[in-house]
Amino acid sequence: MEKMKKSKFVILFFLLLIPGITVNAQVAPNKYILELTDKLNNDYTIGNPERFLSQRAIERRTKQNIEIEENDLPISNYYIDSLKKLNLRILNRSKWFNSLLIFSTDTLLLDTIENISFVNKLYLNTGISTNKSKHNKFLNHFEKTTSAYNYINTNYDYGFGYNQIHMVNGHLLHELGYRGEGMQIAIIDAGFANADSLNVFDSIWANNQVLGTHDFVDGGEIQFDKHYHGSAVFSIIGANDPGMLIGTAPKAKFWLLRSEDVNSEYRVEEENWIAAAEFADSVGADVINTSLGYSVFDDPAQNYTYSEMDGNTARISIASKIAATKGMILVNSAGNSGNDDWHYITAPADADSIITVGAVDSLGRYIYFSSVGPTADGRIKPNITAQGYKTAIQINTNQILLGSGTSFSSPLIAGMVACLWQAKPNLSNMEIIQSIEKSANNYNTPDELVGYGIPDFSKALNIANSIKYNFSKSTLASVNPTLFFDHIYIDFFSDTNQQVTLQIIDASGRTVKLQTENANAHELAGFTINGLEKLSRGFYIFTLTANNTAFQQKLIKP
Repeated sequence: MEKMKKSKFVILFFLLLIPGITVNAQVAPNKYILELTDKLNNDYTIGNPERFLSQRAIERRTKQNIEIEENDLPISNYYIDSLKKLNLRILNRSKWFNSLLIFSTDTLLLDTIENISFVNKLYLNTGISTNKSKHNKFLNHFEKTTSAYNYINTNYDYGFGYNQIHMVNGHLLHELGYRGEGMQIAIIDAGFANADSLNVFDSIWANNQVLGTHDFVDGGEIQFDKHYHGSAVFSIIGANDPGMLIGTAPKAKFWLLRSEDVNSEYRVEEENWIAAAEFADSVGADVINTSLGYSVFDDPAQNYTYSEMDGNTARISIASKIAATKGMILVNSAGNSGNDDWHYITAPADADSIITVGAVDSLGRYIYFSSVGPTADGRIKPNITAQGYKTAIQINTNQILLGSGTSFSSPLIAGMVACLWQAKPNLSNMEIIQSIEKSANNYNTPDELVGYGIPDFSKALNIANSIKYNFSKSTLASVNPTLFFDHIYIDFFSDTNQQVTLQIIDASGRTVKLQTENANAHELAGFTINGLEKLSRGFYIFTLTANNTAFQQKLIKP
């Protein structure tokens, strides 16, 4: 009988995902999903997106040829106001699903709410709370670091973060000047305890790199006294404390968003996350990092099965795919269940069009706790891996710790995604993801443990450089690959008939290559500099000089 009850719940929840049929479940005690019939009586229109999307969010769509759609429209304020008059408390809202997360103890109202004309349906499930979570999404294992590290750094003193960045060749992008400038990263997590006072974030706050915060659990802005987990994740990306810890994108700007309530485990947290992801989209974030995952809950009736890890069942997974259609890149941890009964990836790691990150140790070997794939419908998961065992983090003042969990491999990748996208801003989110996957060391033989393997971001940049994009006057010149071996290609848009000078200068200021080319007016010219295989390893400057323009690009010979 228990099996029958559980199966009935699963079927009902699945029906929620079929167009035209809406079933709503209690997602926590006295909290319910209420889906609406339409977006009529709305103050907003698709023709005026600047009223509900930031200019940056609109530009992200425009750059990737993404149209404004009906699911971009906010929920009708008329409907919301009408529900508030019934003393329903609205906790969060989702424009993508046209749904509200509500709180109510009025059983009489809940029994009759489906009779409201604009309410599609509310499904009531009494639920059974065990008051304890059977699934630990955080692998809370930490070790203290030693007083010194045994690595020789180059321009940036990564401190205890040296290995985790060098494993993916992230330092090479940093050396080229790509450290996240101009990019926005949203971190959706469980709390950011002490993030306002940790020394690794001193420059973040001094330079106003935190653009805003919001708590989708309790409402309002983030209070920096909740859980440490988000701070650990934040430090892996944004830390900027030379000699101690430098993150993968220390110059990016950040949105700190809380969706996870660590005191319980219910599907309500998926609804919180959806609201946070929609917020990240609307303010213009480029990358979202989520070191969270869902499979087992305090109410056993809400538990997922592996067969439901198909990217199309859990609402958080569907929302993750929607986020990708808005032009963002979601980076998500695979989960820490590789060595327990669940074993597999958790939602939303099963979503298509996102980067799911598994964990390896400091030597690049699969680590036992990292959740495995594939998805229930046979797709490669995790997509890639990064160091998630003894990863350098900070959650306590003046103390770098070594933390273990895919929670920490995910932000390593999220930061590097921002750096790569900074380098190639004209590429779409899917082109960036494909470049990263193709650069990984297991790309030709992906498996259920590490997916495509450990990415090489210097190689990913070269792959991204080979992707053609629309070149215009605003770009003027482009050079690839910036990590070169025997040649480089130059694209140059000339506004007149003129002669251009191409020059490569080494670190001592000596010209090692010099050639002149002719460019025609109003045409895109392509030039090649060959014979670079004999140059020594190191840094170089490429210079293009024309009548009325000059262009420079830093190059590296690995």
